[in-house]
Order: sequence, then structure tokens, then C-alpha cells
Amino acid sequence: MYLWRAVDDEGEVLEVLVQRRRDKAAALKLMRKLLKKYGFAPTQVTTDKLRSYRAASRDLGLTAHHEQGRRTNNRAEVSHQPVRRRERKMQRFKSMGSAQRFVSVHATVYNTFNLQRHLVSRRTLRTFRA
Repeated sequence: MYLWRAVDDEGEVLEVLVQRRRDKAAALKLMRKLLKKYGFAPTQVTTDKLRSYRAASRDLGLTAHHEQGRRTNNRAEVSHQPVRRRERKMQRFKSMGSAQRFVSVHATVYNTFNLQRHLVSRRTLRTFRA
């Protein structure tokens, strides 16, 4: 199973999708969900070097600047870590449905309790975490 994840520039999870394949159809499904949910096209998209992103955006007619590179998509990669930790504790997910349910709930909870470090002082951050 592959975890497709859309993250904004501040690290907040916009959409999560669990798919069997890593192809153009899966990328199209994620992008359609994002466009339907938010109602506007992004100005810039940052991804890894998978070609299906470009093919999907071409099919949808998106004209956003598509940036790809070695470390340009680190924010999305780092946002996978809490889910992977939880998956290890649960000894893997049993089905795609259970994985999708868990990941979508986990994303909303993560967004609620994730503190943007650059918006608060160190002392306030420690108080909130305690």
C-alpha cells in the first residue's frame, strides 16, 4: 500500500489517500480530491521525481509550477513519520480500508495538535507540550 499525502507549506496535512499502486490513476484521484475539496488550483506543486504527478496534472490541465528535486519535498516526507511509527506499533494495517480510516482520522488530529514552531516562543512551546 502506498500513502499519498498532500501537505501545505506550513506542514498541515490537506489530504491523505491510501492506494495499491503508484501510478497516474492514483495521482489523478488525489489531485481530483484536492481540487474538489479546496475549489482552486495551486500555484506551485512540489513532488518527488515520480512521473505520474506530471501526467496527472497534464490530464487535469493544471498550469502550476511543478518543482521536483532531491530535498524539495521534505515536508511531505517528514509528515509520514508519525503514521509510520503508529503503523509499526499496530503491527501493520490489515486492509486498505482500515489504513484509510486510520490515516484520515490521524491527519485531522495531527493538524489540531501540531504546533507551528515558528509561531510561538520556546517557553510557550514547552508549556503547550507539557
